[in-house]
Amino acid sequence: MNSEKQKLSVLIITLNEEQHIKSLLGDLDFADEIIVVDSYSTDKTVSIVESFANVKLIQNHFINYTAQRNFALDQAKNQWVLFIDADERLTSELKSEIVTAINSNNAANAYFIYRIFMFKNSRLNFSGWQTDKIFRLFNKSKCRYNEERTVHEKLIVNGKIAFLKHKIIHFSYSSYEDYKSKMYNYGILKANEKLAKGKKSYFLMQIFHPLYTFLYQFIIRFGFLDGKKGIIICYLNAYSVYIRYKELRKITSSRI
Repeated sequence: MNSEKQKLSVLIITLNEEQHIKSLLGDLDFADEIIVVDSYSTDKTVSIVESFANVKLIQNHFINYTAQRNFALDQAKNQWVLFIDADERLTSELKSEIVTAINSNNAANAYFIYRIFMFKNSRLNFSGWQTDKIFRLFNKSKCRYNEERTVHEKLIVNGKIAFLKHKIIHFSYSSYEDYKSKMYNYGILKANEKLAKGKKSYFLMQIFHPLYTFLYQFIIRFGFLDGKKGIIICYLNAYSVYIRYKELRKITSSRI
């Protein structure tokens, strides 16, 4: 073990997260620094965050997820950072594993953490989410988010990568309309990302890519075993792909 205890900054980006943020902030007792970067929420998020004396609140206009995460990284005092979303929760076992990992002499520069997708209050076992993993814990001096990706951010890691054993609990789906709105916004951001790369939308792709997405997640990734929940999730993920191509066609058509 390192002779000097490594300190950890927990970073959270928010927009209208009054439903989740209080429970999350109340469970970060192992962090040395907690920073919330809020993109001007209009609900009670800000007042809830301000009620925690140990939490630093910074408001920053949202451009895209990558820019917001890199901005948050620049605010952290410590080299080790843990990114967590407001709708995610850490188990006590995962918190202990995080502390052990960053204080190890053989620490990697970034760690993948698997996630358990919660459909309301029950676990989604399949539908493509059974292998969901994401970089959440890393040494910020060795990592940066790729600015070419504006949604479903990609972390560029210089050095060793490893996996943590325990999982994050992800309360992403609270209601149909909420998740549909989230998928719509992802689709819009993805369209603009493709536009920046000079990509075009074709009518057949607008039809067949969403269909492929649904069938792949529902059949190949065993979404049918999740029953009605699987149908809803696979449909809404396909819907996001449809919005991506629809928005891209709309933007490119208006420029002709």
